[in-house]
Amino acid sequence: MTIFSPGLFKHPSRSYSIVGVGLLGTFTYRHKYKINRVSFSSSTPSSYYCRATLSTTMEEVKPAFDSDKAAVLVNELRKTFNSGKTKSYEWRISQLESISKMIDEKEKEIVEALQKDLSKPELEAFLSEILMARSSCKLALKELKQWMMPQKVETSLATYPSSAEIVAEPLGVVLVISTWNFPFSLSLDPVIGAIAAGNAVVLKPSEIAPATSSLLSRLVGEYMDKSAIIVVEGAVAETSALLEQKWDKIFFTGGARVGRIVMAAAAKNLTPVTLELGGKCPAVVDSNVNLQVTARRIVAGKWVCNNGQACIGVDYIITTKELAPKLIATLVNVVEEIFGKDLMESKERSRIINSFHFKRLVNLLEEDKVSSKIVFGGQRDESQLQIAPTILLDVPEDSMILQEEIFGPLLPIITVERLEDSFAMINRKPKPLAAYLFSDDEQIKRKFVQNIYAGGMAINDTILQVTVPTLPFGGVGESGMGSYHGKFSFDAFSHKKAVLYRSFAGDSPTRYPPYTPGKKKQIKALLSVCIQDEPFWYLQRTENGRIQ
Repeated sequence: MTIFSPGLFKHPSRSYSIVGVGLLGTFTYRHKYKINRVSFSSSTPSSYYCRATLSTTMEEVKPAFDSDKAAVLVNELRKTFNSGKTKSYEWRISQLESISKMIDEKEKEIVEALQKDLSKPELEAFLSEILMARSSCKLALKELKQWMMPQKVETSLATYPSSAEIVAEPLGVVLVISTWNFPFSLSLDPVIGAIAAGNAVVLKPSEIAPATSSLLSRLVGEYMDKSAIIVVEGAVAETSALLEQKWDKIFFTGGARVGRIVMAAAAKNLTPVTLELGGKCPAVVDSNVNLQVTARRIVAGKWVCNNGQACIGVDYIITTKELAPKLIATLVNVVEEIFGKDLMESKERSRIINSFHFKRLVNLLEEDKVSSKIVFGGQRDESQLQIAPTILLDVPEDSMILQEEIFGPLLPIITVERLEDSFAMINRKPKPLAAYLFSDDEQIKRKFVQNIYAGGMAINDTILQVTVPTLPFGGVGESGMGSYHGKFSFDAFSHKKAVLYRSFAGDSPTRYPPYTPGKKKQIKALLSVCIQDEPFWYLQRTENGRIQ
């Protein structure tokens, strides 16, 4: 988790290597070292190691935010939480109203930041980022009082007379680590849930979307309660410092590799986690569908949605050999209708986030036995970080493009003899965050829902399942654990406390030792009644309320 180990520098007359490993994609070290009056820093992709051989006259300059400062921050937030300030309905409402006001007043600045980070078209930025966050906030404001109310539940005969309820209480001080592909909405959405549940919150936005990260830091400081809601900017060093602390919950959105790091750090303190990861989301297309509508909805769930850089976007298609040519032709027509004939000139698509991910995608395309399978698109411009919408047909199943989550504008199509053959193909891979089926066959729909394992599904559409607040959004297995959205966000940051209420009446001596043969018989009879769930009047009662 640390950037370097002091143990690497043991001998005063030798040179050693520093190895840095990225947590959240491309990063810039915030640690700097003065070596013979030479300053060293590095920016490198997270999948590589950065090695620099340095002379040994070395003075460490501590980062602006290290483990000690992280510990102080958490302690201050814990004081705020322990004061009871964040638990009140009034405080929660005031902070949610501040978020709503912030979104309304700073919409233009939010769009500009998203344009700088991802070249997001204005309407896409509004729909996928601003509107999503605003809707989450409005729902929480509307439903919070209901969410906070204790839930009355039935009791058993064994506790009669009694009443019981489930009380939602805040977890405490929570950490939210967000991602870069939807850097505004995926930062605020879990924060809204954490605030609604009454927690103190630290938000760590992604450094790979620096304009949005900086804006969030400034706006949260301006609009929110600084004693309970904090944004920490930075890269690996800052994230590492935060993960070394004891939290009451960690909510992480990102890839499975870093998810494992987060979970390992949380395990040291038995900290619960929600991991929103990703995976290879399939779309299965039957031959009985409306091809035009199907193609539009697939294009919307692939290229219109952040140019394929979405964890719920369509990663690959499975269809029959017979339908594949017609489906490809229809997809091509729809793509050209939406983005124009000159795909590289379109202003309706976001760009690839950075050069590392651009090269990663190009490597997927240029792998042996893959580049020859391109049937549409494939154009690229590294200077603009753009790759045209690209369709590939029947790439080898062991190729990297079918093994790794693509997270970009490349769309492989795999053909099968029978549509049912697709089920086994999907289930051979790790469980995806989403799975899609296009079919008018009710039997196929039932089989798909019953037999395909995924975090969520949409039948005859893509991605829209995440806009339904009454549905949980989350993964399973490799695609994550836990869920949120709507009340599920409130629940994700709450502990469901069981509370049983009894009076001093109805106390039976039968309950207590010594257990005479008569008492034992009474206890067995009573427990038998409880197990059979007989009505209360089954038991005879004395005048003082004691159970006979």
